[in-house]
Amino acid sequence: MPTVRLDKVSLSFGLKPLLDNAALQIRRGERVCLLGRNGEGKSSLMQLITRGVVPDSGEVWVRPGAKVATLAQEVSPASDQTVLDVIMGGAHRAGADGDWEVELQVDQVISRLELDRDAPMSALSGGWRRRVMLGRALVSAPDLLLLDEPTNHLDIEAITWLEDMMLDFDGALLFISHDRAFVRRLATRIVELDRGQLRAWPGTYDNYVELKRAALEDEAKHAALFDKKLAQEEVWIRQGVQARRTRNEGRVRALKELRLQRSERRERIGQVDVRVQEAGASGKLVFEAKNVTQTFGDRTVIADFSARIMRGDRIGIIGPNGCGKSTLIKLLMGEMEPTAGSIRRGTSLQAAYFDQQREQLDPSASIMDNVTGGSGETIVIDGQPRHVSSYLRDFLFPPERLHAPVSMLSGGERNRLLLARLFAKPSNLLVMDEPTNDLDAETLDLLEEMVANYAGTLLLVSHDRAFLDNVVTSTLVFEGEGRVNEYVGGYSDWLRQRRVARAPASAARTAEPRMASAAGPATAAPSSARPPAKPRKLSYKEQRELETSLGTIQRLEVEQAELGAVIADPELFRRSPAEAAAAVQRLQSVVSELETALVRWETLEAAAPT
Repeated sequence: MPTVRLDKVSLSFGLKPLLDNAALQIRRGERVCLLGRNGEGKSSLMQLITRGVVPDSGEVWVRPGAKVATLAQEVSPASDQTVLDVIMGGAHRAGADGDWEVELQVDQVISRLELDRDAPMSALSGGWRRRVMLGRALVSAPDLLLLDEPTNHLDIEAITWLEDMMLDFDGALLFISHDRAFVRRLATRIVELDRGQLRAWPGTYDNYVELKRAALEDEAKHAALFDKKLAQEEVWIRQGVQARRTRNEGRVRALKELRLQRSERRERIGQVDVRVQEAGASGKLVFEAKNVTQTFGDRTVIADFSARIMRGDRIGIIGPNGCGKSTLIKLLMGEMEPTAGSIRRGTSLQAAYFDQQREQLDPSASIMDNVTGGSGETIVIDGQPRHVSSYLRDFLFPPERLHAPVSMLSGGERNRLLLARLFAKPSNLLVMDEPTNDLDAETLDLLEEMVANYAGTLLLVSHDRAFLDNVVTSTLVFEGEGRVNEYVGGYSDWLRQRRVARAPASAARTAEPRMASAAGPATAAPSSARPPAKPRKLSYKEQRELETSLGTIQRLEVEQAELGAVIADPELFRRSPAEAAAAVQRLQSVVSELETALVRWETLEAAAPT
């Protein structure tokens, strides 16, 4: 029996339906990822399930007696309740009595989400209130859990912990996420909402990407053939008097049907046209930090940090929330002076800065004025004047909305507007602090391609592991006690280098400062808002898994190398396209399996007794 079922459901809030005769079933144990472009109606679908919205037609059925918990995209309103009150309320709502097991679970959730249990909700920002509501949903032990962008505002440690928790969740899970690593690890099925229709895609997320690309190409070919036939028939119907005398009435009826089909065809939402204006080259040296230390009172955020960043470097910055990533950016940019040490900045730097808090946007000003600064309706792009309406259309803002205040925009729309503002000015240094939050998968892919091809220098703070892997050349990692270490490559490269460095010294692992693993004890810089997790003993099954995990990792790494060598042969794709496609598909699966195995090994290794 399914936990939830949608049967022939339709829902409209405008001229075109968000859902058009849609059907969906989710059973216990399934982890279904709901994908779709921003504005397609994914959040509305979840509201249908929670009875927050009533369908225009069709049936939304939830198994009688099933407990449903949800994390909405919008944050809860501020209140005088404490964090502990709100999260404990989730357990009470689920019928728990508040015994020591419930209290232990609540404490664990509060610790892993880095929450201050005594803080009043009214004192928290929207992002922190959202974390609290995530904690409330997780402790309620629901039969059906609905999560809308759960990884927003979480650091990598918290995300991997959430992944582990969801892998052990035995209810039904429906989640919306554009974090590709999160989706790859969790989803047992992909369901896409596209132009009012729900379609299930078999296999992994990577299979979905390939199949979706092929489906869109096939759709475009059929649409082109349809439009060609319609154009031919329109020419025929408009022929002269002689042609009208011999007109075939069946052909006329067929033309009317073609016209009707064309009028009902829904085109896909356009793609964002992400292009960056590049300024002239900066000096070869961009930043040089020597023995930089930054303290706040008795807390050392950055200790004895030295690094040299050269023109063209693409640097990722990784670390737990609150560790000092934004402080490091401010120090490099000259917005803050270090407590000790020195920072030298290169010449001819023109920076463009993407702020995750979107503080550069004026909520009361219009969309247009936030890009032009209120200086008119024309901006200069690539040296040429361009009307702001035309420019903002590239970022999917129609002309009729340009005078709407920013306060009316969704999170994804605000991020698109910030990108439009950012790329309206030439730059040779791109500083991006969590740019991927709330962006749909297609916009994220385009942004990723643009950043990867950016000729200037990039500083990227991100918790999106796939984005880091695909765009950065090296990473600066906050590893506790103010230590910031540099590694070659992206997030996965850092994991491998850390594992190799630790393996010979595993006996001394507890003495090494490091970022906390997914389910092990927190080891980042101590904070009063983050009590240490209670240690636990590995079960017999987990101990056996730990003993065999390194062998599994080594086997996958060997297979990854072998497949890489096979795919590197350009003749393979000409000689045997099917074999090449199978090798590519297997390589994608191996990479996903390897990442999962590495995270699991880190989890067990950190929890093992010393």
